[in-house]
Amino acid sequence: MNGNGIRLSRRRFLQVLAGSAGALVVGIRFADAADAPLPPALLGDNLYNLGAYVRIDADGNVLIGARDPDTGTGVATALPRIIAEELDADWKNVRVVPLGLGVGNDNGKPRWTYGRQLGGSGGSIPAAWNDLRQVGAVARWLLLQAAARRLGVPASRLRCDAGTVIAPDGRRFGYGSLAADASKIALPANVPPLKNATDYKLIGQGAGDVDARALVTGQARYAIDHHYGDALVAVLAHCPWPDGTLAHVDTTDTLAVQGVLKVVQLKPEAGQSPGNTVIAPAVAVLAENTWAALQGRDKLKLEWKPGASSSENSAALEQQALALLAGKTDPTSRVRNDGDVDAAGRKAARRLDATYIQPCLAHATAEPMNCLVRLDKDRASLVVPTQAPQRAWAVVQRLTGLAADQIDIRVPRVGGGYGRRLDHDYVAEAVMLAKAVNKPVRLLWTREQDFGHDYYRAGSVHQISAVIDRKRQLLAWNQRMASASALTHRGLPDDRLWTSELQADQLPAALVPNYRSDWYALESAIPRGPARGMPHLSNAFAVESFIDEIAHTMREDPLKTRLRILGEPRSLPLSGGGTLDTARLANVLKLVADRIEWKNWLRTVNGLGIACWHVNGAYVAHAIEVAMQGEQLVIERVVCAVDVGRVINPLGLEGQVAGATLDALSIALNAAITIKGGQVQQRNYKDYPLASMAQLPNDVEVITVADDRAPAGASFLAMPTAAPALANAVFRASAVRVRRLPLMKELLRML
Repeated sequence: MNGNGIRLSRRRFLQVLAGSAGALVVGIRFADAADAPLPPALLGDNLYNLGAYVRIDADGNVLIGARDPDTGTGVATALPRIIAEELDADWKNVRVVPLGLGVGNDNGKPRWTYGRQLGGSGGSIPAAWNDLRQVGAVARWLLLQAAARRLGVPASRLRCDAGTVIAPDGRRFGYGSLAADASKIALPANVPPLKNATDYKLIGQGAGDVDARALVTGQARYAIDHHYGDALVAVLAHCPWPDGTLAHVDTTDTLAVQGVLKVVQLKPEAGQSPGNTVIAPAVAVLAENTWAALQGRDKLKLEWKPGASSSENSAALEQQALALLAGKTDPTSRVRNDGDVDAAGRKAARRLDATYIQPCLAHATAEPMNCLVRLDKDRASLVVPTQAPQRAWAVVQRLTGLAADQIDIRVPRVGGGYGRRLDHDYVAEAVMLAKAVNKPVRLLWTREQDFGHDYYRAGSVHQISAVIDRKRQLLAWNQRMASASALTHRGLPDDRLWTSELQADQLPAALVPNYRSDWYALESAIPRGPARGMPHLSNAFAVESFIDEIAHTMREDPLKTRLRILGEPRSLPLSGGGTLDTARLANVLKLVADRIEWKNWLRTVNGLGIACWHVNGAYVAHAIEVAMQGEQLVIERVVCAVDVGRVINPLGLEGQVAGATLDALSIALNAAITIKGGQVQQRNYKDYPLASMAQLPNDVEVITVADDRAPAGASFLAMPTAAPALANAVFRASAVRVRRLPLMKELLRML
């Protein structure tokens, strides 16, 4: 019996790699699944292994594992479809299961069974594109070999289609009838040829989310829904200051609550980087049920001693940033310096300056932080909502000392990540508590804790100057940014801390002959960490808003301004690798402009705004139309065009683009974290409201560009340009209204 009560009399594994026992691992050259814990759905007498990801039963049902956590990005659908395409599986007979962490023991070091396992970062599909196609191709090859041996004909004369091997004479063999024989065939010496794109039947075709029915019927189980029968429920009272200390605690009334069993103190471990240990000193109440734990926590009598962070104030930090940028101080890091910005400034026909201020943000995930952990003498079993199970493993291994393959981490569907679950302070808390009480622990954070003890996106101040020559060309660009790095104390050298705040290749770098980008570091004690769309989100807002101001100053169509900056179609090398294809970026701009009828941008009483950006080989643009009904803003239309190379699941991509767009609009309209006395003032959605349906558009029109290039990521691709397009539309609908008639006459004369 396994931990879920399922009887497993044997596992069917292939003999691979010089006769060593282990499930066939295909397409990831450094992986070996010999010791990998597999989901119960992939084990049993009637399931036959055709690789670490694929199991087929005698009835032809195919189980395909999804290696990356799905945080709502659709990877649980897209990644298995890559395998299913090369396998020539019948999608209606495919069941997808989350694989959880795959790890083996390689002389005391972890050996990652499935290679990269990281969700919500925008890299799942690009990283999997080659690996998982090879997985499916080898599984298909094994089935063809089994059929060839049965028929006595060369496998080259057979073909596969929708879960069936077809012979030249028309005889058909379902995958289920071949699975047992195929599982006994040795791994091919070389990966079989991959399918031609012209033969794709699943890739490029829309498919609904594999979890859709469970999600809409309430049957989907998140980590917070899992429970061990003998687990204690743990809730926490965190110190209001991350660097504070516990001065006094009285647990008498807490321990008197029926069901409360123990109170445990937790402290951040010295020398551990943020996200790997307790986020702040805490007192945990452990009880038989959630109600008792919460009641016990409310009866704690606590006195906290503030640390140095108690003097922190977000408004003061903003003023510090403005003063820093206004002074003559050298930047902490010069991110990029092309040409000679200072010399170009002396030749300026026109100069424009602007400042943009952006607040701190919380992650506000729908599923609060939680972790279920059982520690036995020689095994740790966890159910964790994480975006990075390998990082969670590192925390567990450090705290328990267990061998690499003695740690089992299951990752159900995750109720939102946005970068928050790249950190694992809540995993450290749960493991510490399980060690303290020697029982399984189910740690639950409340919504108030989620807001009050987050790794926030730091606020930032951007000052941008542009120099325009007499021919209306953008001659120089000087951008300075002040912020507190999300990478402080996370193991990076000081000269790389800017990488969480800026990208050296962000627009309009490489497009302006004289370009400078500087970063100024702010000191802050407030916890900071990865956030959705960083660093693109804050920088795109400043850059794309400023380009509109340039267009306004020159009394020019903002679309024309952008296209002139992009210049002729060409491919520009990026310092971080890859290229910027100006034609692809211009194309998405033109697509949204055409769809929203940009030609009317001067003639409509509404405001139209536009913005574009590029992220890791993908291209995005937004066009937004707004109306001002008195003092009320109404978003009438939103159009987004994306070019991500080859699209695996168009329906999933459209959903991801629409969702990211609405997320960005919600942030732009409502979101801000403020800090006073070192404490976050927002404690729940009433203080940090998500946008209401009335505030958001009825629809997001998504245009996807058909392309045969290797796929790029789209997790947060639509976020950077939504907010500046909205701001640009509002500017034209409100501020320009005062001078609309004279401006319109001048612009119409020039067009």
